[in-house]
Parts: sequence; structure tokens; C-alpha cells
Amino acid sequence: MRVRYQIFSLLQRPDLKQEGARWFHEKWNIPEKAYLESMEACLRKNDPVPQWYLALDGEQIVGGLGVIENDFHNRKDLSPNVCAVYVEEAWRCQGIAGALLERVCRDMEERGVGTLYLLTDHTSFYERYGWEFYCMVRGDGEEGLSRMYIHRSGNGSF
Repeated sequence: MRVRYQIFSLLQRPDLKQEGARWFHEKWNIPEKAYLESMEACLRKNDPVPQWYLALDGEQIVGGLGVIENDFHNRKDLSPNVCAVYVEEAWRCQGIAGALLERVCRDMEERGVGTLYLLTDHTSFYERYGWEFYCMVRGDGEEGLSRMYIHRSGNGSF
């Protein structure tokens, strides 16, 4: 049985700011205050970045992601970054991550941001959604390198 879910930007559902910040904090162990500050900047609507998105089953958060300038890595020139991509385990393999990625790429293109980057240790997952491996980068405080992906609008995906 497929879960019915809807994807909302924080701009559509500002009432989810506090719950969303807590949810992302629980998934990534980044201080909740950092998420709140980024979400408040999103809601001021001054710039295309940052942005935040949540997938909801009813009112339960089942997935989410954000767009920030830099996702804690040494390549400050590779910006903006899709970050904090997460889908609850019970809702995986139902297209939620792909739908979130499609939505963020479309929205950012509409805001004039045609190139997005994404830092991950996954291999082959993001390629399914039109992302291409770009280079290896060093995460802040990390000894090893991580994979940086790129998505360019107009590449035929989404």
C-alpha cells in the first residue's frame, strides 16, 4: 500500500517551522536553533536561499530537505546546496525523496537558481533523479572526502 503524502514548502506552511526544525534536528543532530534561524530567513522571503520542504502524511512529517548556501564543506564556490535530505524508514521506497528533489529543483529554477549542489556519501541514489557526480569535497571536520553532486535545470530531468 502506498502512503499518500503531500509536499509543502515552508513558505506554504509556516506553521510547521518549529516542528520541522525539531524533526530535522532529530535526524541530523545539527542544533535545532540553526534550523530555526535558517527557516526564519526562508520565511522573510528576501532571497531564494534558504528554502525548506516537508513531505507530510496527514500532519506527520515523513520526509524533508532544505536548500542552504553551504552544507558544511570546503568548496564554498559550489552553492547553493540541497541539504538534510531524509525520509523516514517506514516511508522509503515510495518516491518521496524523488518527489522532494523534483520539487526543490523546479522551485529553485523558478527563483532563478538553475544549478544546485548536494553533498552525500551515497552512490547511485541521486543519479536516478537527474543529479550527476561532480567532484569530491571535504566536509567540515571530516578526514575523508564525500561526493558532491550537481543538478542543472534544463538537463531533461524534471
